[in-house]
Amino acid sequence: MQFISTRGGMEPLGFTDVLLSGLAPDGGLAVPAEIPQVGAADLEELRPLSYPELAARVIGLYATDIDTEDLRTLTAQAYGPHRFPSPAVPLSSLSEVSAGLGLVGLSEGPTMAFKDLAMQFLGQAIPYVLRGQGKVLNILGATSGDTGSAAEHAFRGQEGVSVFMLSPQGRMSAVQRAQMYSLSDPNIHNIAVAGVFDDCQNLVKAVNADASFKSRYSIGAVNSINFGRIAAQVVYYVWTWLRATDTLSTEQRATFRIDVAVPSGNFGNIYAGHLARSMGLPIRRLILATNENDVLDEFFRTGVYAPRAGADTLATSSPSMDISRASNLERFIHQLLGEEAFIPAWRELEQRGRLDLSAHRSRMRDEFGFVSGRSTHADRLATIRQVHDATGRLIDPHTADGVTVALREMEPGFPTFVLETAKAAKFGGTVAEAIGSEPPVAPELRDLLDSEQYVTESDDDVAQLRALIVASALA
Repeated sequence: MQFISTRGGMEPLGFTDVLLSGLAPDGGLAVPAEIPQVGAADLEELRPLSYPELAARVIGLYATDIDTEDLRTLTAQAYGPHRFPSPAVPLSSLSEVSAGLGLVGLSEGPTMAFKDLAMQFLGQAIPYVLRGQGKVLNILGATSGDTGSAAEHAFRGQEGVSVFMLSPQGRMSAVQRAQMYSLSDPNIHNIAVAGVFDDCQNLVKAVNADASFKSRYSIGAVNSINFGRIAAQVVYYVWTWLRATDTLSTEQRATFRIDVAVPSGNFGNIYAGHLARSMGLPIRRLILATNENDVLDEFFRTGVYAPRAGADTLATSSPSMDISRASNLERFIHQLLGEEAFIPAWRELEQRGRLDLSAHRSRMRDEFGFVSGRSTHADRLATIRQVHDATGRLIDPHTADGVTVALREMEPGFPTFVLETAKAAKFGGTVAEAIGSEPPVAPELRDLLDSEQYVTESDDDVAQLRALIVASALA
């Protein structure tokens, strides 16, 4: 399997190379030169596998340059019982809320968020590749909440790896901050930037665009721009379809399709679903849910992509989705337009700040299965309350955005699965506002909130960021 850059300026590379590099040298994102296909017979062969075994098989379609046995070892370590319960991804019914509605449990990992499922794999795979090549890596990332803690918990204490994680000052929940800033491992460096997530992301892109600096200090990425994360996220889409069809006959499975609703900020999670669908997984529609920062909803409704400035990015009660420039959308637009048409279109976006693809709107819906919707603070409060009243279950505000939009878009006869984003305990204030009382706080979470925190504050300034990296980078 070879990978190319969306912007056409990178020689084809293997999986392990793009795993370490993050952004392509030309500033683009790595995409597979060809998308591997899975048919009905392949899915039946995968059905009896455990989650770690399934992960090895699915990721192995892309990671063809990792030894098969080594890949099985890596996924067994990433998804073993010391990190995840069994199953790592439980499915549950929300039929009390609406017939045919289900929830995919993606927050069973160490930081109680879906990011763990991809990041724990990277936490095993990247050190494995570095050992084989005799290299070190300084991971530079930006987080709006959950990516940072998942990355830091996956790489803490790992030899040959340091993590520099940028987060927006005052824009995350108390639990998200505590999960990151309480880590005292010498290879973990938290940097709180005066700005919003998009500013943090722009700083990461600016450092990566400096090829000399990136090479000298071995800069890599584990944000959702890293294709290794995308490959690991494809796994739980396959798992979801397999578990949803376990009780069906072979004849029923042949025509069984599902809809999947995905709370979306940076477009990485739902891009993995798009990739799974492109591989042949029987997904009918991908239902994209945004919060008030609704650039992606606007794009899929109108065909016009108009990213907003950091100053126009709202602070909401689903903060991990407070994003107005979705990095992974570049991968989808590349596939939508094709390589030749993509380059001038992207140049137009960079020059004008907007891209009009309204002529492709019907293709996005009919060929690629995308529909979208927007959720507000009032919506997510009402949905958290509705789910709690009907089932006794607490969901976090991002998952509530997904449920809100799923309930609007569901169609009879097509089961709809909402991808859970995080445990409700990570956003206790919003949950309490929704249900009228404080949700229970586990003793270990209370201890975490009381822990000493280690973080460096920084201006939105790339020179200042470079200096912080130089002072602590592995060589």
